[in-house]
Amino acid sequence: MASFHIRKYGESDRKWVLDLFSQGVLEQVPTTFCHLLKLRRTLVLIGGGPISLLLVSGSWLLALTATLTLLAVLWFLARYPWKEYEVLSLCTDMSDITKSYLSEHGSCFWVAESEEQVVGIVGARPVGEPTSQKKQLELLHLCVAFEHRHQGIAKALVRTVLQFARTQGYNEVVLVTCILQQSALAIYQGLGFQKTRQYYSSLSMRLVAAPLISGPYDHPHPPSCPVVPCQISLEGI
Repeated sequence: MASFHIRKYGESDRKWVLDLFSQGVLEQVPTTFCHLLKLRRTLVLIGGGPISLLLVSGSWLLALTATLTLLAVLWFLARYPWKEYEVLSLCTDMSDITKSYLSEHGSCFWVAESEEQVVGIVGARPVGEPTSQKKQLELLHLCVAFEHRHQGIAKALVRTVLQFARTQGYNEVVLVTCILQQSALAIYQGLGFQKTRQYYSSLSMRLVAAPLISGPYDHPHPPSCPVVPCQISLEGI
């Protein structure tokens, strides 16, 4: 198992970080596509539509064309919400990482480095309009390169954010995940997250039946490590 260390982002990391971010987002497309294929309404559409067309027209070619067209539409639907999220991020906070995360007190961006390569990323910024009176920090863009997963990098990055939140005096940390991101869910639950609510953040996520999950973090701090109380919940994209 290769060793790694976590440090603050530097401008020389920019290309590594953006490539890793885009790969992490778009790798969700095949998962979403497979999820769509398993939905009852999709099975009815793909099974019933072409067969009905075959019975009416008597053309196998027309039925096959209809099936391929439906699959292409489903792929587009699976890709759209993730591509939308990628473009939005690259036009906002990820367009200038130094300005977004390192120019102000209370925010930061970290990279996990292994063998002089960036293999993991995570960012944290204060919530602009918190839903409560608590001082909130938002965890963003947690991603680990595929070939470096299952090495504890993601957990180490999350713990880095939690420690940062405590030292900066935040009361609450909020973050994002989707029900289809099973590996991320496993990590968050392993760190103490509790599922309490599911909801859709956009019409595109509703179309692909991919709700987001919210829930509190309830992990007691060891008595020997006094920290600022910090509750964690998952919020929407």
